[in-house]
Amino acid sequence: MIYNPDNQLPAKLTITMWDFSWYTMTLPGEPYHDLAARFAEAVERGYNTIRICAMPFLLFTADGPRPGPLKFGSLGKVGQRTRWYNCIGGAELDGHAHLLELFRQAEAHNCYIMLSSWEYQQSPSFLAHPQLRDELAAIAPEDRFMALAKSMSQLIRYVKEAGYGKQIVYAELHNEVEFGQLTAVGAAQGVAFENVPANLRIMQPYIEEAVAYLREQHPDTLMTASYTVNEEYPKAYVARNMQVGHYHLYIKGVLNELMRNAGIDDDKVPFPGEFVQSLLREDAPPFEEWNLPPGQEWRMEGNPVGMRLIYLHDWADPDKWDLFLYDRYGAHKIAMLQKADKSFDEIHEWADQAGLPIVIGEGYVGYTPLLAGFEEGPVGKFIAEYAIRKGMALGFWGMTLCSNCAPHHPFWDDIAWQQKWNRFILES
Repeated sequence: MIYNPDNQLPAKLTITMWDFSWYTMTLPGEPYHDLAARFAEAVERGYNTIRICAMPFLLFTADGPRPGPLKFGSLGKVGQRTRWYNCIGGAELDGHAHLLELFRQAEAHNCYIMLSSWEYQQSPSFLAHPQLRDELAAIAPEDRFMALAKSMSQLIRYVKEAGYGKQIVYAELHNEVEFGQLTAVGAAQGVAFENVPANLRIMQPYIEEAVAYLREQHPDTLMTASYTVNEEYPKAYVARNMQVGHYHLYIKGVLNELMRNAGIDDDKVPFPGEFVQSLLREDAPPFEEWNLPPGQEWRMEGNPVGMRLIYLHDWADPDKWDLFLYDRYGAHKIAMLQKADKSFDEIHEWADQAGLPIVIGEGYVGYTPLLAGFEEGPVGKFIAEYAIRKGMALGFWGMTLCSNCAPHHPFWDDIAWQQKWNRFILES
């Protein structure tokens, strides 16, 4: 197992993902208004690692901290029954102070921080104004990787200078590099967004250059990039100079059937069709009337979650949603478990050859409405437990219990289940 040079990181990582919500949901009454309370809850549940979008580009240029506070908005009435998109908006935040408070609480609670970035995916959607989002979009595709690396390097330097460097477990260049605007470097060569293997092959040298820069700047901090194993692709296409194999597994299975029936990713399918109508609440407005506030259309430009899915999550009746998944799960069960087996066996073999520890940072069923309970229910738990057992049997360094086990999700309230499975990981 490869740890930092001082070998002071935990033998096993139990991970709760606070993503970008730790800075977009900070108003009174929102989950991250009180970071100390959230850390106390995390420790009570058995977690020792917090995974975040550290907002490196929003806080730092290549030369140092950006001036001024960060101002946040929201999607208005849109997204209020989704996960992650349901922030109130309107906060003004000293982002640098908030970052240091996160690390102060991490030190006080003996926790570690896993640094990442969602900045070429969702996080700019929640800024009050589009300037920083436009600045990100204006960077040439081939330069985006190094731009992120330089901002991340400055962030790490800032944290270290404040005395909290030992709380960094490792840094990811970006979250899920194959699902976001980093793939623009492939699009420039005519590669479709859906062609994951080709995009990863094209991105590989750019990711390696950025990781090499980070390793040179911070040789005492582990560096990597975040990949998924949602789709099959040759692992020879991932960056070859990472120090941690960080992967996500969304099995989907029965959830994919629901998505296909709904026509979420097929613009040729009329929306909302008969199937979608069968899932909606009685008070659902017409789809064409469910829009972002006037002049706010920029919020979803480049965001991998489209308006069709947000509408479905906002207006699906949670019981109807869950009943469909339960009704159809039996037809997918074996294939879903086989996908977990195959995906984990494959990255275990790759990591064994590369000599790297493996961390599963997100999983396991997929993206579901905020008030739906399938992932938090008996089937979702069974799948998560299956994955956790498999990962621990293969000697993985760390795992998340479920992407929805965090303060901004209802699953957070299931304390006993989290305690049980975090204890299982720590004792494996």
